[in-house]
Amino acid sequence: MKVTTRSLFAGLSVTDRARIMAAALPMVFFSLAIPDDTARAETELSTDGLYRIAYSSELVPLAINQLHRWTLTLTDADGVPVESATFVVTGGMPEHNHGLPTQPEVTRYLGDGQYLLEGMRFHMQGFWQLTIAVDSPLGRDTVVLDLSIDR
Repeated sequence: MKVTTRSLFAGLSVTDRARIMAAALPMVFFSLAIPDDTARAETELSTDGLYRIAYSSELVPLAINQLHRWTLTLTDADGVPVESATFVVTGGMPEHNHGLPTQPEVTRYLGDGQYLLEGMRFHMQGFWQLTIAVDSPLGRDTVVLDLSIDR
């Protein structure tokens, strides 16, 4: 059986066809691979020194316009895993004056200081900053991750 674009779009309005094409276009043009070394970051110390945080992405290498999850590993300054933490994740591209295209959030605790961060997506190449505000029984602090997505 031969499937054509015409048969796939059969019964759809012109508006719906345009929406489908507009949604597919970024995936075609922005599916650029990002080097493996950006998928894992070194552990970063928080602003006031209360925490150390590292991340690993389920998407290796990172790719533009693909929704994915990260595992955040949170420890105190001495490397002891931190439980009962809450997070607020914001960020964007300072040079372009815009935020993240999604609203990532930590959805569950995985144990041993690891938390699941869902809703990560980068929609263009360049310099990104991710700000992770952490609150736990140890106190409130912020970790800033600098990411360079080159291609």
